[in-house]
Amino acid sequence: MKHVHSGKVRDLYETGDGLLLMVASDRISAFDYVLEPDIPDKGAILTQMSLWWFDQLKDVVPNHVAARGDDLRSVVVRPLRMVQVECVARGYLTGGGLNEYRATGAVSGVPLPEGLVDGSRLPEPIFTPSSKAPVGQHDEPISYEQVVAEVGAETAERLREITLAVYRRGADLAAGRGIIVADTKIELGWDSDGVLTLGDEVLTSDSSRFWPADEWQPGRSQLSFDKQFVRDWLLSPESGWDKSSGNPPPRLPDHVVERTRQRYLEAYERVTGVPFSG
Repeated sequence: MKHVHSGKVRDLYETGDGLLLMVASDRISAFDYVLEPDIPDKGAILTQMSLWWFDQLKDVVPNHVAARGDDLRSVVVRPLRMVQVECVARGYLTGGGLNEYRATGAVSGVPLPEGLVDGSRLPEPIFTPSSKAPVGQHDEPISYEQVVAEVGAETAERLREITLAVYRRGADLAAGRGIIVADTKIELGWDSDGVLTLGDEVLTSDSSRFWPADEWQPGRSQLSFDKQFVRDWLLSPESGWDKSSGNPPPRLPDHVVERTRQRYLEAYERVTGVPFSG
C-alpha cells in the first residue's frame, strides 16, 4: 500500500480501492514533541477504544470507519476532507483552558464565572475550538467568531452542535462507569457526499482527559487516566527539562512508561467494560 501521511501517532496508507488504512503507533507526544520510547500496546488500546466509542456515537454523528483492520492497531476508513479547526468541548476547567481563564476570565472567547479553580465543573459544557497547527507547532485557542470566518456560519454551528453532542454522550456513558470526561477533542471532515463526519480517533486517552470520579477534588491537579501523567513528569524536577529552553524533552524512564501504559489500559477497561487482549 502507498504511504500517504504520518502524524504524531498515526500513519495512513492508501488501500487501492478508494479507502485508507489508518494504523495507530505506540508513539506518544507531549508539548508538540514526539517522545521516546514508545508506550507498549498504546496504538492497539487507542484503536479499540475509538472503535467502541464510534459504535456508541453512531446515532449522534456518522463516522469514517469502513471496516476493522487485520490487527488491533489498524482500521480501514473512508477518506474525508478535514475541517481546518480543532473541535474541543470542555465540561471542566483545566490545562490550557485554565491558563486562558486565569489570564482573561474566558476560554476561546466564552466568558466564565469568577472564582473557578483547577478541576472546577463548568455551569455547562462549552465549545472551545483551536487552530489546527502543522506538526511541530502548537494549536492556539480561537473564538467562535474566528471559526465562522474560517468555515462559514452554517458549518461553524454544526461543528459546535456535533462537538457538544459527542462530549455529552461520552460524559454520560463514562459517568456510569465512574469516569469524568473533563474535556475532549474531535476531528470532523466532509465525506464524498458532503456530510460532516467524525474521523481520526474519539474519546481516547490521547484526545480526552479522564478522571476517576471518586477522587475528583477541585483546586488541585486531578489523578488522570491519560497522558497528563507524562506531561506532569516532564514538568517535574525529576525530568530536569526546561519547557522554555527549546531543547527536546528527555527520554521517558521505564517506570513512567509502564505507569503510562497502565493508565491507558485502565481507561480502556473501565470505560468499555471489556478486558484488553493485546
